[in-house]
Amino acid sequence: MAISLKGMSRKELEKLKVDIEKALEKLAVEDKKAAMEAAEKAAKAHGFTLDELTGGTPKRGRRGGKKASGPKGAPKYVNPEDASQTWTGRGRQPAWIKSGLTAGKSLEDFAI
Repeated sequence: MAISLKGMSRKELEKLKVDIEKALEKLAVEDKKAAMEAAEKAAKAHGFTLDELTGGTPKRGRRGGKKASGPKGAPKYVNPEDASQTWTGRGRQPAWIKSGLTAGKSLEDFAI
């Protein structure tokens, strides 16, 4: 199916571009669905579900399911005044770390 672009106006070309993008998006969705079905079929043939093999949770809707929360990490630092307060060293520093650092202590002073 050959389309001659030479005689088309700007408006016609832009509409064609939009139509092509929509068609490509639709094909991508269909291809993804077919791939998922094939993967599920292959997993089932071996006695598993796809979730068991990928460690995932079933996706729901367009944006998927809930975000899986992984392990938080082992604590590396502890508040010397309250041992129940720990920090992994990731994310924002707790207030007790900040106040200790401004008081002249180093991170090693809080290390577990």
